[in-house]
Amino acid sequence: MPKIDGSYLIARTLKEENVEKIFYLMGGPNYEIVNNSEDMGIDTFDFRHEQAASMAAHAYTRVLRKPGVTTAASGPGTLNLLTGQYNAFVDCAPMITLGGAGPISDFGKGGFQEIDQVSIFEPVSKCVIRPTDPRQYPEEISKAFRIATTGRPGPVYIDCNEDILYDSLSESEVDFPNSSQTVPLPKTDLDLIKKTAELLAKSRRPLILAGGGAWWSGSENELSRLVDSTEVPFYTTPMSRGLLPDDHQYSFPGARSTAFRECDLVLVLGTRFNWVMTFGKRINPGAKIVQVDIYPDEIGNNRPVDIGIVGDVRDVLVKLNDEISNTNADVNTDVRQNWLEYLKNIDFDRKKKVFDLENSSQTPIHPLRLCKDLRDFMDRDAILVVDGNEILHYGRQSIPTYYPGHRLNSGVTGCMGVGLPYAIGAKIAKPNKQVIALHGDGSLGMNIQDFDTAVRHSLPMIIVVSNNEGWTARIEGVRKPGRELGFTRFDLIAEALGGYGELVEQPEDIIPALDRASNSGVPAIVNVHTDPTARALSKFVGSKME
Repeated sequence: MPKIDGSYLIARTLKEENVEKIFYLMGGPNYEIVNNSEDMGIDTFDFRHEQAASMAAHAYTRVLRKPGVTTAASGPGTLNLLTGQYNAFVDCAPMITLGGAGPISDFGKGGFQEIDQVSIFEPVSKCVIRPTDPRQYPEEISKAFRIATTGRPGPVYIDCNEDILYDSLSESEVDFPNSSQTVPLPKTDLDLIKKTAELLAKSRRPLILAGGGAWWSGSENELSRLVDSTEVPFYTTPMSRGLLPDDHQYSFPGARSTAFRECDLVLVLGTRFNWVMTFGKRINPGAKIVQVDIYPDEIGNNRPVDIGIVGDVRDVLVKLNDEISNTNADVNTDVRQNWLEYLKNIDFDRKKKVFDLENSSQTPIHPLRLCKDLRDFMDRDAILVVDGNEILHYGRQSIPTYYPGHRLNSGVTGCMGVGLPYAIGAKIAKPNKQVIALHGDGSLGMNIQDFDTAVRHSLPMIIVVSNNEGWTARIEGVRKPGRELGFTRFDLIAEALGGYGELVEQPEDIIPALDRASNSGVPAIVNVHTDPTARALSKFVGSKME
């Protein structure tokens, strides 16, 4: 009987776990993981930098709600995956990371690229695994997928040591477990569901806040049913944006700060009271809080709650919707309509305040004019990635999202450099969708080398650069060391790497340039010279949180 090795067992198990794509940078000892995966029919995408590979795998995970898989060579190669792993960990994204590692037999001897990768990855992983026998790979890889995707999701790191990967054996020596099984959901307390329905009915100024838990649970249909039946305005975190379309009749993004400051009840669905929500202090101190989370330790963390429900968001919403439809509780419709009208008017006033800037003919171009033209150009179901500082804040309320999983940014970590890799991962996940990354010039410089990856793998996308010549906005008379970057010709870099590039300096040229980029059929960079002094103040773009 022919011999196999650990690399083959990893690839076979990945195939059995329905993995379709792998994101990687080649090197030892992970060559054969990739070779065997290709033999199994798995598509592989090689990158210029491991960080970009990991970030692309994270975006793939975010868009499809299924684990992306990434791998890299030992030592510095695997350590370059760390920032992407950190982003996935904070996002609770079920990514699988296969870190190439030196031989276990060389540990403690000063072996080539020897470092304790397991200990380094442990703080940013839901679980870390180091198999010590190739026979363990099928069970441990399958377990990694089960751990990553159940409960509160998260990335799993697996140390793949050279001597274990290359150890040969007969296939008859290996036990192959069944593909990972779904773990039962926590049992929802129906009495708490009933109390929540009663609070919603009695509330005069209620809100719904949907976060990552609502996204990962696939709750968009149940959330829509709840919002439509109760007429409660809703807000989302960056992760869950698009669960309901931004132009929904009960969506008032421009009134976010007022809504949280004046509400009397918030139904919090699968999100944390972290810095984005000012640790819960953003919400009216007198408001009642109902918090739903699959992770018990998150209930009441940083802000006391009136009702805490441990459960999967979708499962909870199914039961809550049923309770509401069965009880037909009396709601003061006049009061509820006054609340909706109040928020609607504030939202409208905010939009009026930015009208002049969105239609400005100034040069250098105002970033809000760029956002407005991009908004007009985009397909309704486009996937938009936003990465940077000023442009991230400008884009939040000026460019809407209508479909779940079609809006990506750095989220809670605030990590710059994710835009281009996220766009690559998103295009691989949904090749038939229009993918656009709106970048600051500083953030694009971090992973610009992987524009070549998009070209090599024929991934047409548009990178739109709000190029304000540096980090943050320039303030006259205020010294900011390192702020100035000069005007980088990213359009020429795109051409040099085999893509399409165009420089835009006049506002009326934005949409024609976007059309030409789209029609080029190759990855494109539209490099827009924007006002270096334009600052994304809250009076223009609302609060820090999406």
